Amino acid sequence: LHAQCSQHLWALRMDLCHVPAAREKGWYLALMAPNIKGPNYAWLDPSRLYCHPQGLQDCMADLLQPFQGDPIDMVAGIDAMGFILGAAAAATLQKGFLAIRKAGHLCVQTLAQPYTDYSGREKVMEVRTDAILPGLRILLVDQWVETGGTMRAAIQLVERLGGVVAAPTPCPAGIAAICIEDSEGGQWIRERYKCAHCIPPGLQPRFDRHQ
Repeated sequence: LHAQCSQHLWALRMDLCHVPAAREKGWYLALMAPNIKGPNYAWLDPSRLYCHPQGLQDCMADLLQPFQGDPIDMVAGIDAMGFILGAAAAATLQKGFLAIRKAGHLCVQTLAQPYTDYSGREKVMEVRTDAILPGLRILLVDQWVETGGTMRAAIQLVERLGGVVAAPTPCPAGIAAICIEDSEGGQWIRERYKCAHCIPPGLQPRFDRHQ
């Protein structure tokens, strides 16, 4: 039994180290794990992707490629899973990182914005008021954009403080997420902001249907 357990753990370890010979765009999406716990949870868990060294690197490269050469001043990540990709993006770009928090965690002066998340729950998001100066160009990062409510609240916070998420031409920053679904909220964001995501066009309908 011990040998079988060891073999199973080694297989899992090898799986998280394996790199395919042909690394097509989005190959790392297969590392994500489906929901096995029922409707009270998100339909997919991307966190397993972050355990794979090459997968995380390629995911980050795809997210940042559309912003190459853009004058980004700071990266902001959304509580909580957006902290992972946001901090990785900030380190890659050699920029500062701002955490946009769920209400009640910051002990300094904050600006608050109510919103409705993907599950329909009413929540409040906060950001510290001393980090964003007028004209600061922000790249907003989250793990996933489903209905768009959470991302839209983050955009409102940044813009209320005078930060710039996007401008018509040239676009100084924008929004990055593994997936931006083709929901009403996702369309609203795509129409107004420069966006980057990792889903190949042929797979987008399946992600929109949560398949």
